Amino acid sequence: MIYDRTCNCEGTEQLRFTDIIEKKVTELNKRNYQKELDKLIDNIKKEEKVPRLFLHSCCAPCSSYVLEYLSQYFEITVFFYNPNISSVEEYSKRVAEIRRLIAEMSFAHPVHIEEGTYDPQVFYEMAKGMEKVPEGGERCFKCYRLRMEEAARLAQKDNYDYFTTTLSISPLKNAEKINEIGEELAEIYKVPHLPSDFKKKNGYKRSIELSHEYDLYRQNYCGCVFSKREQEEKMKQKQISEGSAL
Repeated sequence: MIYDRTCNCEGTEQLRFTDIIEKKVTELNKRNYQKELDKLIDNIKKEEKVPRLFLHSCCAPCSSYVLEYLSQYFEITVFFYNPNISSVEEYSKRVAEIRRLIAEMSFAHPVHIEEGTYDPQVFYEMAKGMEKVPEGGERCFKCYRLRMEEAARLAQKDNYDYFTTTLSISPLKNAEKINEIGEELAEIYKVPHLPSDFKKKNGYKRSIELSHEYDLYRQNYCGCVFSKREQEEKMKQKQISEGSAL
């Protein structure tokens, strides 16, 4: 039997009992990637091993907390591969910041850096036909995969124990999709994907603190021309709104 509950206030709101139950079941079944990572790290500590991790990095601010956290348990190679970045100037600035951060931070285990090939045409080919898709949609998911697949490929080539990405630290990035892609690539390249939702345990908050501590350049868009355009439009609308309020 399906139950409907009707609330007559300033309008009628119907809440179907089955919808509520389905929502609760979905929430219960949702994976907690941070707990999965905690369990994996516990096993690493028990085994007294220091696995090698190939870590895709999108930028220095997002990498700051991830490096502080994971370098306690892994020897890390930071892989800066971001063909989505819209200009050479922006790309160079971000590369310089991640190199500076690694040089200035202290780590329990070694942290290295490897820079991938910067070829924006690779990104534009991938995004073809999705130019009008809003940020956070399918174009972004394809971009996650583009960068993560190159990380997985190189992790396999150089016999790393795990690969993952810093992307999940952002509140604007879909951690479920990132981990789904990571697990698919792990099957293809036979390198385990390190589960992650780095925004958990106040990870995003800590990344902001570290960004201030190391005076890191913090960009206000993800990197691609589409996100830059969207951010510029938001700023324009904000200025118009503030202007009309005066």
